[in-house]
Amino acid sequence: MSYWWIPAIIIVLLFVYSFYKKYTMLKNMDASGSESPNVITLNDSIYKNQIKSGVTLIDFWAPWCMPCKVQGPIINEVADEMVDKAAICKINIDDNKKAAAEFGIRSIPTILIFKDGKIVKQLMGVKSKTVITKNLLAHL
Repeated sequence: MSYWWIPAIIIVLLFVYSFYKKYTMLKNMDASGSESPNVITLNDSIYKNQIKSGVTLIDFWAPWCMPCKVQGPIINEVADEMVDKAAICKINIDDNKKAAAEFGIRSIPTILIFKDGKIVKQLMGVKSKTVITKNLLAHL
């Protein structure tokens, strides 16, 4: 009697287990939790004042968005590094639909970089700290 299928079942179970572990890890992350004190939380009524002058980065996110939960800690690190150079901000699109609609945010996470009130760069999806920092420095 041949038992060739036993290793195949073990491999499938290992794949299922690894995906489950990754899913539970991401599910338990909080995109807004343990915010850096250098991240500015914006809303529909104050975002225009923030982007008027200088370089400002805005991360559009939502608490139910898994990629946003991955991007959140990266934004915190960028905020800590760029504290004197640029304003690093976040807008929760569930609570601030006006800002998201004005900038045509269709997928999240989306990062917009502004210089003196004008959008100079748009980054969609999860981006590394290096990519975000490089784009910010290009507009300082």
